[in-house]
Amino acid sequence: MAANVIQVLLDQAFPEGEVAVEDRTGGGDHFQVTITSPAFNGLPLIQQHKLVNAALAAPLADGTIHELRIRTKGTA
Repeated sequence: MAANVIQVLLDQAFPEGEVAVEDRTGGGDHFQVTITSPAFNGLPLIQQHKLVNAALAAPLADGTIHELRIRTKGTA
């Protein structure tokens, strides 16, 4: 899966946020995502990561994404 497809999924899930996607190995299955979004304001880190995992549920479930590193923070 190309990083741009993940970018689109995350942009749709967090339209007011800033999203960066990095293909860590160049193989198209190990990614790091960094998201700053008001959707995370007031949420504990685990809840923030659950929102990201939900946005990427399909590629995570079918094994397209083998490894995912998540960095999140709110805007407040």
